[in-house]
Amino acid sequence: MLHQFLFNLATFFKIGKISKAPGTVATLATIPVWYLLAQTGPFIYMAVTFILFPIGVWAAQIYEERTGTHDSKEIVIDEVVGFLITMTWLPLTWQSAVLGFLIFRFFDIVKPPPIRQLDKKVPGGFGVMVDDVVAGIISSILMQLIYNQTNWLGIQISTLTVN
Repeated sequence: MLHQFLFNLATFFKIGKISKAPGTVATLATIPVWYLLAQTGPFIYMAVTFILFPIGVWAAQIYEERTGTHDSKEIVIDEVVGFLITMTWLPLTWQSAVLGFLIFRFFDIVKPPPIRQLDKKVPGGFGVMVDDVVAGIISSILMQLIYNQTNWLGIQISTLTVN
């Protein structure tokens, strides 16, 4: 049962099975996850993102073992974690979501060095995850520069209140 859950997590609950641009669709599907997680505050947000990395490595490894493929396009948990890393410590604005999405997808698709080398040379579930984590870190640094040096990321969306 745990292995089945991890197998499904690897595809972000079947989103990775979409035939056209599964990584892009998974990143889009992560936007509401980002929004909801950001409501919990930075500690919980970062803890969940941090914990998702080793779970994603495990899920990707299980998926690879069951399917006999490496870094299948169906595995999209790496995009989920990479996008969550990208969006760390950013305001909850539509501008943040759009720009974070575009920047992360750029680095994930183009794979400039060192991302390309990690993608090609690191095996297993860790190899599936690490290139997207690095793309997320680079994207996050860029987003932080934009956030701190411009007003491009707009005004904070009001947060949910629990009574």
